[in-house]
Amino acid sequence: MFNALSAEDAPQPPKVLTTPLEIAANLRLLLDSHDPLIITFHERTQRFQSYLTDIDRDTGTIALDEMIPRDGERFLAAGEPFRVEGFHDGVRIAWECTDGLTIEDHDGHRGYHGNLPTEVVYHQRRNAFRAALKLAQLVNVQMSGDKLKTVMNGKLLDVSATGCKLRFDGDISGSLQLGQVYERFVAALPFGSMTTPVELRYLHFEEKINTTFAGVRFHNMSGLVQRQVERFVYQLQREARRFDKDDDF
Repeated sequence: MFNALSAEDAPQPPKVLTTPLEIAANLRLLLDSHDPLIITFHERTQRFQSYLTDIDRDTGTIALDEMIPRDGERFLAAGEPFRVEGFHDGVRIAWECTDGLTIEDHDGHRGYHGNLPTEVVYHQRRNAFRAALKLAQLVNVQMSGDKLKTVMNGKLLDVSATGCKLRFDGDISGSLQLGQVYERFVAALPFGSMTTPVELRYLHFEEKINTTFAGVRFHNMSGLVQRQVERFVYQLQREARRFDKDDDF
């Protein structure tokens, strides 16, 4: 009844991009939108965050920002191969780096320089309508768990059947870790609270507005919670379509 999926929203099989033009164009999406990258070294569980800072198709090179946390640099310096993964509008853009990156320091700003990937996986993974909430209707959320010293209170900005984007006042980025599962995420939905574990997939502090933005993926959701989320997404989808229809007149 509350299934918000449609044929158009169905996930597509992954594509492997191999031409420099396609690869550079898709990496530029990540660069221009300042989408965070998750770096994982082979046979290591810890995740590191970075950003693309430059793409030069003429020279076939890319540049990445300093890793967070920075101790991942020692694996880079040792020449360990790693995977880079970014998400843009529901699309997973990922590649393997086996030939390493050069560590550079310009005027105190650290970064990494290397070759444009020869293959990039492009995967449209979103399988559900992602609904943005109006500012006046933002839902209160709480996030807590064994790895958090205190309960984090924030707002729900958008939601899909698989995850959501959150907003927190102030800089809480130092208290959170990408890839970490937080056991208790509570959202005060209009028809009752939902509680589920979540995995942190995105983290960014915007200094100008003193606000931390986070993206989480629902983790091991129960059937009851899944139905609650689908009901809420369906409700928002129906409202959005109604407003779109009103705009036509």
